[in-house]
Amino acid sequence: MHDDLITRAKAWLEEDPDPETRAELAKLIDAADVTELAPRFSGTLQFGTAGLRGELGAGPMRMNRTVVIRAAAGLAAYLKSQGHTDGLVVIGYDARHKSEDFARDTAAVMTGAGLRAAVLPRPLPTPVLAYAIRHLGAAAGVEVTASHNPPRDNGYKVYLGDGSQIVPPADADIAAEIDAVRSLNDVPRPDSGWETLDDSVLDAYLARTDEVLAAGSPRTARTVYTAMHGVGKNVLLAAFERAGFPAPALVAEQADPDPDFPTVAFPNPEEPGAMDLAFAKARETDPDLVIANDPDADRCAVAVRENDEWRMLRGDEVGALLAAHLVNRGARGTFAESIVSSSLLGRIAEKAGLPYEETLTGFKWIARVDGLRYGYEEALGYCVDPEGVRDKDGITAALLITELASALKEEGRTLLDLLDDLAVEHGLHATDQLSVRVEDLSVIADAMRRLREQPPTELAGLAITRAEDLTRGTETLPPTDGLRYTLEGARVIVRPSGTEPKLKCYLEVVVPVATHADLPAARAEAAGLLATIKRDLSTAAGI
Repeated sequence: MHDDLITRAKAWLEEDPDPETRAELAKLIDAADVTELAPRFSGTLQFGTAGLRGELGAGPMRMNRTVVIRAAAGLAAYLKSQGHTDGLVVIGYDARHKSEDFARDTAAVMTGAGLRAAVLPRPLPTPVLAYAIRHLGAAAGVEVTASHNPPRDNGYKVYLGDGSQIVPPADADIAAEIDAVRSLNDVPRPDSGWETLDDSVLDAYLARTDEVLAAGSPRTARTVYTAMHGVGKNVLLAAFERAGFPAPALVAEQADPDPDFPTVAFPNPEEPGAMDLAFAKARETDPDLVIANDPDADRCAVAVRENDEWRMLRGDEVGALLAAHLVNRGARGTFAESIVSSSLLGRIAEKAGLPYEETLTGFKWIARVDGLRYGYEEALGYCVDPEGVRDKDGITAALLITELASALKEEGRTLLDLLDDLAVEHGLHATDQLSVRVEDLSVIADAMRRLREQPPTELAGLAITRAEDLTRGTETLPPTDGLRYTLEGARVIVRPSGTEPKLKCYLEVVVPVATHADLPAARAEAAGLLATIKRDLSTAAGI
């Protein structure tokens, strides 16, 4: 085992084109450090519907130039097999460690394969890449990003020519082509031949952001903004300036790209503590709302003042607010969300006489809904301009929520007032999440197996009226690893995360509300139910 491991590591070292990972691996081989080498060579980082994502480092189970070059060669072979013999592949990247290297390697591989490649001019938000694919008529797009993962991670996200992320069977077909790459020496990588785009694509994207707003709408809401050490700042500021909103007050410590994300434990607005600096800035400047993007700016977080404290709105709350705003503006077309998001969207769409669809988790599914006008996911992802960006977009979502806050401000109202109205109209839809981060992935598999073998019959004293194992698929959904429980007035979905070592449980309770005066009691009832469901579910899953 030991000799075989060292042999495989040496073979990998011979091919590795990156001086940094070569030095790292050579040191481990010289020290015969089996503890460190074994996990790196325990398999191959799997290419799936999220593309690739993992920790940076040497070896096939890490993100590095060797793994990326192989992935790019597999993608190129797949595109050619689909008839795109000289198609354009547009490549974007964020400001993480190695992102620019991975983007350049991808461009070189595409060029070497006879395809055309164009790289965005600098680190830019993921939605700009998603926009560029459709704008330039590309056959595919690649975004090098690990979104809101820890600093040591990077990732590789693949889009096809419709501008949305890959779904099966494309992922498996690309993975098979990657597996067929025998040696890096078989992959031509010229030093030039691709195009580095100028700012015209970004300018076209920014011109389109104007279209998400209603002509002549109020633009008075004042904001605090954090880019969370990512790439959102310049694009968001340009979009806000074009729209005529007051310039956001910036959280200076997090405004500029920094791949080490020094002020946060996890660069995700949903994680505890990530918004502390933004809230401090809000206490200092007294804005109408706080807006945060995640590091690649495809997600948008919103916080509001409630009883002199700043509170993050849940993704489901922002999702409902944007839907209500679009309905109020007369939007037509299908409203869509993933199954883990609040059922309130369906009620809003139904009342407005609009088509509504539920999809599997992920914008790769939401973006494919026919006639999509608006889509959202509870994990702070919103698609408000599907014709421009067929993916979540934290820039246009920020514009739209600020327009709504401005319109309400003119009436002496706030986003919270509108949420109250929606609760009285449709029932209080309260959501929560039980999320367990694990070191050992077998913990997740054990919990899923336990729930399948000994399914709960009730949670929080509410009988489970329907239990579905989503691996079998449903009438409207393809198979996925998940469990869905329908209860009297509640719903629970349990699934392993597709991008992080987490087990995620999504909870929703619906409490009828007769009048605004009944809201405090309804909120207390909902909070109690959610807490008890969470406790009972933890026990049932053994986590």
